[in-house]
Amino acid sequence: MSDQTYFAPLGGLPPQTHLMTGRAVFTDAYAFIPRGVFSDIVTSLLPHWAHTKLWVIARPMTGFSETFSQYVMEVAPSGGSSRPEMQAGVQSVLFVTQGEMRLTLGGQTHILQAGGYAYIPAGSDWAVHNRAAGPLRFHWIRKLYEPVEGIAPPQALITSDQAVTPIPMPDTNGAWATSRFIDPTDLAHDMHVNVVTFQPGGTIPFEETHVMEHGLYVLEGKAVYKLNKDWVEVEAGDFMWLRAYCPQACYAAGPGPFRYLLYKDVNRHAKLGSLGGFGQASVGK
Repeated sequence: MSDQTYFAPLGGLPPQTHLMTGRAVFTDAYAFIPRGVFSDIVTSLLPHWAHTKLWVIARPMTGFSETFSQYVMEVAPSGGSSRPEMQAGVQSVLFVTQGEMRLTLGGQTHILQAGGYAYIPAGSDWAVHNRAAGPLRFHWIRKLYEPVEGIAPPQALITSDQAVTPIPMPDTNGAWATSRFIDPTDLAHDMHVNVVTFQPGGTIPFEETHVMEHGLYVLEGKAVYKLNKDWVEVEAGDFMWLRAYCPQACYAAGPGPFRYLLYKDVNRHAKLGSLGGFGQASVGK
């Protein structure tokens, strides 16, 4: 996949002559954020990040998705941060879509190009800078790590989309495959961030309905996606945000591959108590 490309928003504002009616949807089961929503008026800034703007496309919300946040980051030349994370206990995944990232992690420097993937354990000493001439664009997915007694926390991992061989789903003849950056049987991890690829004609041939929350950012191509009761046309640059148990299915019509970056929470007990779910429980004394 050396020629792989990834869609990244360019910001700006639509012209005054542009129709305001779009495809954005927010329901009690899912949110759909089309790529046309990624304008400059909805960007944010972060403390200790220089020459950087971002779109916050997912964050924990009571009664909706509660386990993760996801940012689309844009770092201008000479920008970045030596203090990127301010909350204790947070693990991160970075996925580069455009430009060149200079990632310093545990005293070692790594250069990540488009398709570059980094898992950063909670408590790590890390930094991100853009020393190239053009902008750096990447996804930053954050989740509070849930430690388990007797299981060592996961180690840092630097790899890339190009270095991982997609694993075909059973009985699909390769029409549906997943690039798994970490071993799915490794119980040290409490989240997976993968790249899913459908060839033209590939489908999710049933309505997946499960406890895992999802963030799905379309990196390439187009498809129709079943979200709860709705079939939604999606294309590169769109984001789908699914709460637990939201039914989902997919049909990739082509003409090229349909690929998305997928987050899901995994490998932990459901917390029982006054708050329930996978969040911090409060147990009566």
